[in-house]
Amino acid sequence: MNDCIVKSCSFFGHRNIKITQELKNNVKNVIKNLIIKHNVLIFLIGSRSNFNQLCHLIVTELKEEYPLIKRIAYTCKNETCILEKERKKWEEAYSFINKKETHLLGVESEYEFKTKYTAGKNCYIERNQAMINNSHYCIFYYNKDYKPEKRKASKQTISYYQPQSGTSIAYNYAKHKNKNIINVYNYIIT
Repeated sequence: MNDCIVKSCSFFGHRNIKITQELKNNVKNVIKNLIIKHNVLIFLIGSRSNFNQLCHLIVTELKEEYPLIKRIAYTCKNETCILEKERKKWEEAYSFINKKETHLLGVESEYEFKTKYTAGKNCYIERNQAMINNSHYCIFYYNKDYKPEKRKASKQTISYYQPQSGTSIAYNYAKHKNKNIINVYNYIIT
């Protein structure tokens, strides 16, 4: 490994994406490169997106080859994670309840960012900013042309507005913080 300092990486992507074998392979290659060439051993995992789940699964798979990897969950106030040391117990319980084999995503620890319990409705923005602040590298699945579904301004109104993508907000924040950004969306052959 080229660097002596252990570095960290976080993941951000649109909530609903098409996960292809090409995307899996590209993300895995990027992560392996960061581990081997840049001593990235800490992976900060958020939630709420197919991309984050994909990245978590890939990092978990790579943990067998690189056992020093640490997965740290950054959760919002209404989210939870399963610590790796408790995962087997909870999988057995959920499998019994569901009457089918259930697998849960495990992590080595959970990090509670400063405003986790005081952040408002869009607490994921503050969570993403905490992840970016604590990262050397940020891997994104960011399509600049992506637009989330339009939403009602409130329950009482009939008008809709176009919200900004959370991934877009995180991407712009990471750029502003001069983080090392890798956008795997740009690696997809269309």
